[in-house]
Formats: sequence, structure tokens, C-alpha cells
Amino acid sequence: MRSVPALAGIAALSLMATACGGGDGSEEGDGSQEGSLVIWSDPERSEAIQAAAEEFAETNGIEVDVQNVSFDDIQGDVVNAHQAGNAPDLFLGAHDWVGNLMRNGAVQPIELPSDRAEQLDETAVEAMSLDGQLLGVPYAQENIFLMRNTEMAPDAPETFEELVETGTELKDEGEVDEVLAMAVDQEGDPFRMNPFMRSAGGYLFGQNDEGEWNPDDLGVGSDETIEAMERIAEYGEEGEGVLRRSIDVENDAPLFFEGDTAFFVAGPWNLADANASDVDFEISAIPGFEDGEPASPYLGYQSFYVSEGGANSALAEEFVVNHVTDPEFVLDLYEADPRTPVQSEALESVSEEDPNIAAIADAAEHGVAMPNIPEMGETWEPLGVAQAQIISGEDAREAMENAHEQIAERIGQ
Repeated sequence: MRSVPALAGIAALSLMATACGGGDGSEEGDGSQEGSLVIWSDPERSEAIQAAAEEFAETNGIEVDVQNVSFDDIQGDVVNAHQAGNAPDLFLGAHDWVGNLMRNGAVQPIELPSDRAEQLDETAVEAMSLDGQLLGVPYAQENIFLMRNTEMAPDAPETFEELVETGTELKDEGEVDEVLAMAVDQEGDPFRMNPFMRSAGGYLFGQNDEGEWNPDDLGVGSDETIEAMERIAEYGEEGEGVLRRSIDVENDAPLFFEGDTAFFVAGPWNLADANASDVDFEISAIPGFEDGEPASPYLGYQSFYVSEGGANSALAEEFVVNHVTDPEFVLDLYEADPRTPVQSEALESVSEEDPNIAAIADAAEHGVAMPNIPEMGETWEPLGVAQAQIISGEDAREAMENAHEQIAERIGQ
């Protein structure tokens, strides 16, 4: 769930027009390019991008100007900046922005040579594609997984029921306060709920024979999804109390790191704190229901986009094709923000150095790339609210059918 706020401070950002080299412009890389290659990035990765791009800048006789923009703001700001005619040349973003960015004409397709594409995870490339066009180049994957305290729970649970049984025993013995730390929140969290909903047979959007998402097949109010949420409700506040709205992204990690639960539905953003903690932990796949499908977490991809109509679009495309696919560049970004690389050589390198990265990648085996269609953005709020209501004990059918109607209206069905 990412916000799309109004443009804030974009008028103050402009492309630099300083000549950075001489020459007659007849040869590539001869220093004849003018101006800066403007890249928007979140502050966490801007320094790594700036440092890694210096060689590219020097080779092409330009400067690289990496500007800090809150990650949650980038998508909306890019659309507004594109409409105002002052978009960056490149920007960092999530793959599920593809549909909205394409609909707004804010990004240009990218031609990725086969030798470069073959070095990237196939699912990641597919996630960045829509209507047969590649709209960005991915460099990292993120997915949620199960983190467990191995002193309390030596073995990874094979099913959700086994997790609940172990966690409940620990709670009954006074060892922990919570069976599971999983953010549900007062407004719901469909991102974290998805593995369990899909394991129980529910779905958000259907897919056609080619695997493309079909917005006309909205499954929120289907019998399958309602039955799945009824199953999940058995573990809610009026059931076994495993899933509770009082657990959110502010307190889920502290519950685990302070020893108040043995199990934590975590993400790669929790890994640094886990390594710094005193908890002995291991990472494994989120377990599904024993009579259901495997739990299927959403897969998200961090990527670089080329703005449509940017001042340096040719150089921007060269940068994403040749630089973002380079293992050294990916490793530089990994050092700044440790998420699973999708470039094969870089993934092999970090997996050898940190087994947890390999474990996170393994935990994504049954994952599904988050839908990248424009309609996806209209689902988060109604679905989240409905799921939170169900966890609180409200009727699953009424809640899901109401969410279905709201989403259908929003996407024009």
C-alpha cells in the first residue's frame, strides 16, 4: 500500500544545464553530453546510487544528480512532474507501479538485450512487463517469510496449524505473550494476509492462460475467497486469538526481538535488526494450512524506471540496461539496503556471504508477483478494512461482499 500524495516541492527541482565536457558530439562517451542525469531515489539508497554511477557519469561526460524523495512519494511525484514537464531521467520504484505509470504515460519502454535479460530472474522481468513491453529493470526482490526463535521453536513448522500448536503451548507455559507476531492493524494488511488467503483457496484477481492478471475476474466476493476468510477468522479475535488488530508494523518486530513470541511474519527490512539482536533465529517459508495450497506471499521487485520524455532518455536507458544489470552495481545497492538480488551473479555472491538471503529467496518458492495492473491500487483499502473486520469477529461474507462492491465500483466494473 503506497500513497500517491500531491506534488510536494517538485517545482524546486530542475534539470541542471551545465556543460560537462567539450568536443563536437560526434563520438559516444567523448564528453559532449550536457547537463545531469537526474535520478530520484529514497534517501536509504541515494548515496549508493550516486557512488556507483560515478564511473558511468565520467565515461559519458555528464554529472549524476541523485535527489532524495521519500519512497512513498516517488510514484505520485513522478506522475505530477511528468505532467509538468520536469520529470527526472530515472527513478527508483516498485514493480506494482507499472500499470499506473504506464496509464499516465510517465515511463518509456526499455529494450533489454537477451544476454542481459538472461542474467535476471525471469519472474522479476515478467513483473516489470505489461502489454508486451518492459517498463523498468529490476534489481532486487522482497518477500515476507517466517522468522522464528530457535531456542523456543527449534524446528520450522510445516503447517500453520503446527505453528499455532507450538506457539500456543509456549503461551500456556508462560514463555511468550503472543502465538505469532503478524501485523494485522486496525485497517488490515492485505500484503501480509495474502499468503494465508491464497493457501485457504481465496484470490484477488484471476489470471488468463498466459498468466496475465485479469481485472475483470475480481475474486474478493467469490465463495472461494469468503470461505478462505472464514477459515482465517477461526484464528482471529473471536477464535483462537492468534491474529489480532492490535499487532501492527510498529510493534510486530519488538514482540519478536524482545522474546514475547517465537514466530514473526517478517520481511527483509527486519533483517538488520534481527542480526543486531540477541535472538537466535532462522528463516523459513510461511506455512500454509495443512489441507490447503502452499502459502503464497506477494513478491515485490525494486526497479529502475526511465521517464518518458526525459532530457537524457537515451543515456538513462543505457544506464538501466548496462549498469543496473551489472553485479557490482547491484552489490553496492545491496550493501545499502539488503534485499535479495535478482541478478544471478550478485545473488550467488550474497547468498554465499549471508545464508539468510538464500533462506529468504527459498521462502519465496511459492510466491506470486504482486499484480502490476492499474486496478491493483484500488484494492488495498477496501480489502484491508474487510479483513480487519473479519479478524475482529464480523461476518466474513458481509465484509468481503461489501469490499468487492467498493473495489468493483472503483475500477469501473
